[in-house]
Amino acid sequence: MTPPLLQLEDELTRLTLAPHLGASLVDWTLRGSGAPLLRPPAAQAVENGLPGKLGCFPLIPWSNRIANGGFDCPDGWLALEANSPNDPFPIHGSAWQQPWQVIEQSAQDVLLQLESQSPFAYCASLRIRLSGGQLQIAIHVTHMAEQAAWHGLGLHPYFPRTVSTRLQTRASEVWLCDASKLPTELRDTPAEWDFQRARLLPDTPVDNGFGGWDGHCLVQQPDLGYELECRASGSDYFLLYCPVGLDFFCIEPVSHPVNAHHLPGRPGLRLLEQGQSVALGFSMQCRLT
Repeated sequence: MTPPLLQLEDELTRLTLAPHLGASLVDWTLRGSGAPLLRPPAAQAVENGLPGKLGCFPLIPWSNRIANGGFDCPDGWLALEANSPNDPFPIHGSAWQQPWQVIEQSAQDVLLQLESQSPFAYCASLRIRLSGGQLQIAIHVTHMAEQAAWHGLGLHPYFPRTVSTRLQTRASEVWLCDASKLPTELRDTPAEWDFQRARLLPDTPVDNGFGGWDGHCLVQQPDLGYELECRASGSDYFLLYCPVGLDFFCIEPVSHPVNAHHLPGRPGLRLLEQGQSVALGFSMQCRLT
């Protein structure tokens, strides 16, 4: 029997959550028109337990891929195994594949919590609030293991994509990738990926990490009758994923680039001792157009 879903509502929008599926957001829609603010869930995605086919999920205690089967910590090597049938690398951390507990709930606010032992002991909380058409998400993670370890955070929202979807955001640099989707070279952002002014999404594949971000982006959806103004905290980077021919794209606020555990200086990662914490926030304000 499928565990119950949760619903939050404000005067403009409705949000459905699946705490048992990695604290995933199933969907977020306009109450008036039913228009999707996040990508609608794939058929049977909840029943089949597939967070990656829903609207959004948290990335804890790292974002995206890690190469070499693990990473070094002060007390030695932490081995990791691939955790997705679609990728040869450990990807997106461990929180998205575990059930979360509901700690508090009201009509517009919910607090979820996860106590994880994988890949090391940590306690995560996720507070989600709706108000005035704004979705606020706050992630807080405390390291619980005796041995220190590297932490990173992120969110993986999937946004609807139509022929008219436009993106505006600012990034000064981008990681070029190899065929395995791991970063190989840091470059200034090229003209074709410069979104300082709102523009249509590229018609060629993009799956890259961007740096020098101010945490702000605007997603314009004229075909759906709204725009989303998004702001991130604790996130100097974002990942942009634009698959060709599909009806969604992702701009993911993250605290570190892909494979940061093996990049010089481990950019964006935090080495946490027992009891130390790290946080990331993201808000999406819906405005009708």
